[in-house]
Amino acid sequence: MKNIRENVIDVLKKYTFNKEVWVGFNDNTNIIRDLKINSARLVDIVLDLEELYDIEIPDSDLEKLTCFSDIIKLIEEKTK
Repeated sequence: MKNIRENVIDVLKKYTFNKEVWVGFNDNTNIIRDLKINSARLVDIVLDLEELYDIEIPDSDLEKLTCFSDIIKLIEEKTK
């Protein structure tokens, strides 16, 4: 089974239309600014992750998801 990082990258890649945004990608990559994912797509990403991990991510946590590592931390917390 893929690890959380690989799964999240796969989900994010579904919503990035310009693949050049992945050049220089790291844990601190900003989802909106660096990957050019808008807030509506961020909701779709959260829905995909909720389904994938059978978790619930409250709307209040959306504003905390600014960079890649934030998503990883949240999923790790929710799946413990």
